[in-house]
Amino acid sequence: MKEQKVNSLNNSWHPPQRSINPDYQLWIQINEQNDLFPHILKEELESPLFTIVTPVKDPALSIIHATIQSVLAQSYQRWEWILADASVPGSPVSALLEKYSRHDPRIKIIRLEKNHGIAENTNIALKNASGEWVGFLDHDDLLAPIALAEMVSKITEDPKIDLLYSDEDFIYEDGSNRRNPHFKPDFCPDFLLSLNYITHFLVVRRSLGESIDWIRPGFDGAQDYDLILRAVEKTRKVTHIPKILYHWREARTSTARDITVKPYADEAGKHALADALVRRGLAADVQSGPIPTSYRVSYHIEGQPFVSILIPNQEQPETLRRCIHSIQTLSTYANYEIIVIENGSSSPEIFHLYKELQEKSIKVLHWDADFNYASVNNFAVQRARGEFVLFLNNDTEIITKDWIEQLLMHAQRKDVGAVGAKLYYPDHTLQHAGVVVGMGGVAGHLYLGELSTSMGYFGRLQVIQNYSAVTGACLMVQKKKFEEAGGFDERFQFAYNDVDFCLRLLEKDYRNVWTPYAELFHHESLTRGAEDSNSEKHLRFCREARLFITRWKNFIQKHDPCFNPNLSYDTSEIRVNPLGKIDILDYFIDRPWNHFREK
Repeated sequence: MKEQKVNSLNNSWHPPQRSINPDYQLWIQINEQNDLFPHILKEELESPLFTIVTPVKDPALSIIHATIQSVLAQSYQRWEWILADASVPGSPVSALLEKYSRHDPRIKIIRLEKNHGIAENTNIALKNASGEWVGFLDHDDLLAPIALAEMVSKITEDPKIDLLYSDEDFIYEDGSNRRNPHFKPDFCPDFLLSLNYITHFLVVRRSLGESIDWIRPGFDGAQDYDLILRAVEKTRKVTHIPKILYHWREARTSTARDITVKPYADEAGKHALADALVRRGLAADVQSGPIPTSYRVSYHIEGQPFVSILIPNQEQPETLRRCIHSIQTLSTYANYEIIVIENGSSSPEIFHLYKELQEKSIKVLHWDADFNYASVNNFAVQRARGEFVLFLNNDTEIITKDWIEQLLMHAQRKDVGAVGAKLYYPDHTLQHAGVVVGMGGVAGHLYLGELSTSMGYFGRLQVIQNYSAVTGACLMVQKKKFEEAGGFDERFQFAYNDVDFCLRLLEKDYRNVWTPYAELFHHESLTRGAEDSNSEKHLRFCREARLFITRWKNFIQKHDPCFNPNLSYDTSEIRVNPLGKIDILDYFIDRPWNHFREK
């Protein structure tokens, strides 16, 4: 079978799906009507001083005026604002800044004799900061009135925090039409190595920023990305506030509108990322990613570790033959074994195929008990010789030739647990691109049925990132980590065993990774059938869903950290939930597993 190129993109990039905007307008009406609460709380909270830092270079007068008004409108009032002004001397912008500075001593203007570039201009402002916390505001953007109050509230809740960031949306150049909200995940280290998803509103503890010398020269266009990469190497206390606290203006000279206005930003980002990998002692190559200002990190595989590919099977000789043929004819990685685990077959055809496979040095094990996905795979792992085990459904078919390398480069990393692939239905629509815990009330796949060329929400279908769980249909993990996590829980005979396993890896302080660069077809559920296809399977599914919810209730209620509580848990399509954050278990109380009772 020839390698089929599924992952192709054109050069135009609009970050989110357009369909989310009508829901977003409703979200604003419902969720921001109570945003006066900081006025009530501010007297009761501790009162750290915030320094807002803004380099200024000839913005339109109306735009900088709006930026000023957004700072003056902050419900939390203990702030100073340092603006490094590199505008043309005597310009209306400089005059306006001086006017506001005279009327409000919290506004401090540093007049620059020349433009030193955004990095040095920002550093000049930072050297004059006296606040315990520093927030970064571009000269053409706006802060939400509650931005600083929300930061103070979170810092008061956890005084050990060192870095905070919020969600953001976009506004047109004239300041109208809030749209395209970027509802981000909590801190996801591998996602950050693919693109700077943190962006705005960024707040850093001043002592942390000073310890890394704030902004480095030579990274203009990606100076904030470089700062974040260095900061997170010094602290694990990174907090995300899932609220829209920043409005990013799509000005003609802003990357919010068109990345090509700063063509140097991509190279600067690659430089920052390559430096970060060197500092962390990680051998890897960095390339530009498939969307603007995204990056592809290819880790060097250490040695040629042995990989055991484990394939449970019942009947379906042609399905199994297709799967194994694609592995053997397409895979560029050679140091692997294939183990087929026979369970419950009776046809002469399948046993004839087994004999044929064994003659080709493929191991065939026999599991004689009733089918149990967890038990079958635990049994196979015990007999696998590989340092890494790759769980693979028999109804999969390889697309990308280096699929094993793409999974292995992450699975070999010390802090990574499970690694999942990008799976397609035979019609090239998406079957798996990460699992969200709580989706549909239990756990579910994102982007089901999306086109193979879809970029996803802010490009997430095209870049390596973290998910709380990935599907067991194609999952690689180091064998010792599999055993450390306790293997698959055999009470999950058919459903959620993979998700449960991934969450137990998280408990062991490993991260789970999804990569779009390992691509396979998944002819889903050909062997066993869908779990809700008859009453017996439906009852079994409800039993295991209920078990999963009971075990992971707290995780579900806190919301999946790799998702965002403002996005819908109702559908695999990324949509804004107009209600905002919900109680997931209560929201899905009518689902059948919540009323399931054993007979």
